[in-house]
Amino acid sequence: MNKKVLIIAEAGVNHNGDIDIAKKMIDAASNFGADIIKFQSFNAARLVTETAMKAQYQKNASVNDETQYEMLKRLELNTKEHEELKAHCEDKKIEFLSTGFDVESMKMLLGLGLKRIKIPSGEITNLPFLRFVGALKKEIILSTGMATLDEIGAAIKILEEFGSPRKNITVLHCTSEYPAPINTVNLNAIITIKDKFGVSVGYSDHTEGKDIAIAAVALGACVIEKHFTLDRNMPGPDHKASLVPVEMKSLVSSIRDIESALGDGLKTPTPGELANAKVVRKSVVAKTIIRKGDVFCESNLVAKRPGTGISPTRWDEIIGTKAPRDFNKDEVIDL
Repeated sequence: MNKKVLIIAEAGVNHNGDIDIAKKMIDAASNFGADIIKFQSFNAARLVTETAMKAQYQKNASVNDETQYEMLKRLELNTKEHEELKAHCEDKKIEFLSTGFDVESMKMLLGLGLKRIKIPSGEITNLPFLRFVGALKKEIILSTGMATLDEIGAAIKILEEFGSPRKNITVLHCTSEYPAPINTVNLNAIITIKDKFGVSVGYSDHTEGKDIAIAAVALGACVIEKHFTLDRNMPGPDHKASLVPVEMKSLVSSIRDIESALGDGLKTPTPGELANAKVVRKSVVAKTIIRKGDVFCESNLVAKRPGTGISPTRWDEIIGTKAPRDFNKDEVIDL
């Protein structure tokens, strides 16, 4: 508890293959307060076959009948463009991150000096890829959309076996639908994954709006990843399931409020509460006039505000003792 939530603004491929749009997205992410902006790094020829089918959400967002390969080819960023984006992130004081979808793309990213590695949901069963990433011994964020608990456990085991300790692995719960229906996100899986594998757990949110991401933070997510776009009306597969910058700014603000509200988990009165306790709690006071030497009893004592005197929790301790002096009615008892 009381640890800052890492907020990843997922640019993904919402730059539509345009480096200028990508740079404007970096500007926006820096302005709305994200910790990281994340892109996607791939080579279409290494990622898919030329006849690979599109997912339904990709078909829905298509403006023509291009194949998945043709779509991805349009969205590629080359090495020089990655270098430009990394430099622009440094200028804007926001961490650059990109998901590598194959070993060669990952090697290119390593050459840029990435602080951490992001493994996409689709690669969680890619044994050679996991072995390569595990051997890098870097901080790892592992997305788990479409995965079972057994698949998550197997991936963590491979990463560990090849050199990445569990303490360096953060698992992101995720529902790989775009947008994900609210009744499918199963946020309690955040707790399940944390308890079962003893790892840090975050949430990659594909729902519409910001409410589910905020709820994930309340459940203990230490990383929130959320797609954003400069314009939801732009053509492309992920724009419709993304927030625009003003919405992302609101999300960041809400997450910071929630993490502050979560506190350290210790139940102790705040300074303000201690001050209020003197007003709203009660003390033992004289119910009637009491003379010195009278025996304190149920008929001459009562509990009333303010709470500046002896607490009624000591009631039994006081009953049966003698008054050390005279007390007027409603006077706070002292011994």
